[in-house]
Amino acid sequence: MLVNMNQMLAMAKEKHFAVGAFNISESNLVRTVIEAAEENDAPAIIAVHPTELAYCKDDFMKYVVARAGNSPVPFVIHMDHGDSIDSIMRAVHCGFTSVMIDASHLPLHENIEKTAEVVKYCHMVGVSVEGELGTIGDTGTSIEGGMTEVLYTDPEDAKKFVAETGVDTLAVAIGTCHGLYPKGVTPKLRMDVLEAIKAVVDIPLVLHGGSGNPDSEIAEAVKIGIQKVNISSDYKSAFFLKAREILSQEGSGWDPNNIFPACIDAGKAVIKQKMELFGCVGAAKYYRDANEPQWRQELN
Repeated sequence: MLVNMNQMLAMAKEKHFAVGAFNISESNLVRTVIEAAEENDAPAIIAVHPTELAYCKDDFMKYVVARAGNSPVPFVIHMDHGDSIDSIMRAVHCGFTSVMIDASHLPLHENIEKTAEVVKYCHMVGVSVEGELGTIGDTGTSIEGGMTEVLYTDPEDAKKFVAETGVDTLAVAIGTCHGLYPKGVTPKLRMDVLEAIKAVVDIPLVLHGGSGNPDSEIAEAVKIGIQKVNISSDYKSAFFLKAREILSQEGSGWDPNNIFPACIDAGKAVIKQKMELFGCVGAAKYYRDANEPQWRQELN
């Protein structure tokens, strides 16, 4: 079942859970995310960064759209950190149901102007739009851009940004970084900043750089009002650590059907744990129930 981000996160907000956004760029990662969601009857967001789309190509996304659309659980296909109108339009053309335009590196007025332009075009075709304020940190182990230090989101800027752009969701900077944290580094989320933003902004809020943060902090952020948490490095690292383990064994061979099943299982275990943390295991039923009248009408 394909939905846009408005449909996905409105339910999450109503039922007080969050939905994970998991980056993919090839078929085994797609299987990992979709099968984990189906096995846990949980909604999920399939995220694709512009560099990932450049790698996997537009035709590959036809498979992703078809596979997610035929699933009994709800999925959003989301452009993660779209960096231009061109990358956004490419995503829309490929069948994405949601896009992010990341102009957070620009001055506030330019960020508002660029984001509002994307909102204008995407809302015409029912595609949701995510914006970003503040700057997520960067550990240097991810594909996303960003700064090495976090520039926290200002609540008053957030209020102005939402009002003037019409965005559907807002990514906020409260202390996370993209990628896995170096050994000995423990991130600390600013819950006071999140609470101040939540007090003046009513749309769903997004937490980027969700890998590697203490579970207790993520759970608290979800309780306060985060409805979407981006996860990439955590589940991919589990996948590829298992791949390295298998390939290091004598006689492991080179057939994908011998190498990747255990890697998929390792990635799925991480995703399951995240879904439990976000409180969305079993939540797919809410979306099916909401769409049942429409399905009955179509059948008749």
